[in-house]
Amino acid sequence: MQSSEKRQKAVDLSHHLSDVARARTTSPLKGLARYFGRPGVITLAGGTPSPDYFPFATISGDALVPESFSVTNTHSGSSLSWLWKIFGGARKEKTNTITIPKFTDHPQDEVNLATALQYGMATGLPQLQKFINNFVEKVYQPGYADWTTLVQTGNTDGWSRVVNTLCNPGEAFITEDWTYPSALASSQPYGVHPVGVPMDSEGMRSDELRKLLSEWDETARGCKRPHVMYTIPVGQNPTGVTMGVDRKKEIYDICVEYGKLYVIIVEDDPYYFLQMGPYVEKSERATQASALDSDEWLAGLQPTYVKLDYQGRVIRLDTFSKTIAPGSRLGFFTCNPRFAERLERAGETSTQAPCGFGQSLITQLLTTWKFEGYARWLHGLAVQYKARRDYLLDALADEFHLKASLGATGSWKGCTIYTASAKPRRGAEMTEKFALGDKPYFSVVPPSAGMFVWLKLHFENVPGFRQGDEDTLEMKLWTQLAEAGVLIGPGRYFNSDEGNANPAECHFRISFSFATDEDLKKAVEIFGKVVREFFEKPQ
Repeated sequence: MQSSEKRQKAVDLSHHLSDVARARTTSPLKGLARYFGRPGVITLAGGTPSPDYFPFATISGDALVPESFSVTNTHSGSSLSWLWKIFGGARKEKTNTITIPKFTDHPQDEVNLATALQYGMATGLPQLQKFINNFVEKVYQPGYADWTTLVQTGNTDGWSRVVNTLCNPGEAFITEDWTYPSALASSQPYGVHPVGVPMDSEGMRSDELRKLLSEWDETARGCKRPHVMYTIPVGQNPTGVTMGVDRKKEIYDICVEYGKLYVIIVEDDPYYFLQMGPYVEKSERATQASALDSDEWLAGLQPTYVKLDYQGRVIRLDTFSKTIAPGSRLGFFTCNPRFAERLERAGETSTQAPCGFGQSLITQLLTTWKFEGYARWLHGLAVQYKARRDYLLDALADEFHLKASLGATGSWKGCTIYTASAKPRRGAEMTEKFALGDKPYFSVVPPSAGMFVWLKLHFENVPGFRQGDEDTLEMKLWTQLAEAGVLIGPGRYFNSDEGNANPAECHFRISFSFATDEDLKKAVEIFGKVVREFFEKPQ
């Protein structure tokens, strides 16, 4: 890792700031906070209630130990059976009690409720800041010297703040042609619209990005060339693909190169620690413990855009939603100090600081676990989600005939594609009912990270299909599945440019992150029954 002395400071990118961001000033009352905590200062300026009146003397919780999740590449029989494997039988999980007092002798160094539950700065608890900064330095290794971090209330809030800080109404931002629906919805009220870039097996294509920027026609497009990119490079939502370091370098270089304003990269990376590698079919899969310790596992993850960033043009969004708990509403930015200061001003008069309960509990958990413990926890999570992915794909293989092939064209070029068709039940004759067996129902590329499987539907094989029916058929099949008791994500929700959507591109997104094995198996059986009937009857 390059020392901070050898890394350059971020370049001045303040010309990217929106009109609203330029107009923001320090919140008057928050500006007084620099005097809080000074020895001898009697604070009478703010409307802060006395902590004596907070009704919580302490907050305690029994936290799982970092080693709770096995790093053995096998799967559970239920969502808690990993505990039984570790501890034997039906024994209780191993925990440590963490306690947060209202008052402490060292409030600057120790988490306490008097501070955490009080009005706070938008920068969050100092103990959390310290842990996050240490974690970012060790794991992400930013490529410039004066990077900084700032807490937010989850990545949806983080992206909304970025849009407000960098974009003016009527502007566009670059994203993948399929992306996170809430990112699209949160930009819409600002009058900021997405422009999709085609993807392949590694996500956004660099050649298509270059083409988009070099051929941008302001008159035809109705707006100037975009200077902000929103991307999910690891476990891309919804497709599940992961971008390698060479592709990231290509895209970063293009963002530096094009136009007077260049392009700011917003790296939304909630699934970064759920990298799981390629899917291996059950018949070829070995059950074995990970040969890597947690430090080696961390070092083997795909490098972030932040590591490649030598100018400070990346705003990274991290969240604890996927690694600890979404209800904590806690995440953080990593970016250059100018952007961080403007994002902080936006937070001062909106969300202010994240909730003190969530901050204090997570901070106490992380400082108890320490870096090594959190790394071990993340390692275990990655292995568990890999097993969940494998279980869902295995269940699909049990329900359908899956044929593997290598994608040669389009967004799945270079990917291993599994195409699903009818699978006769044992003892069934190959009657006319199974004549569709060689005609695919859907195709899937196993995700390399994240929580989702992305299916491409082959509605051209539905009896009576006519060109242009795809969109209607997608929602018709989705409705039949929902009424049968299985709720999945309609692909149209993830289209970055629904107005110009390709009618032949119909998809479903299926999550494997929540349901138990029993429910996943049942859901796949229902899915199989509904899909077979749908493709066998004229629609």
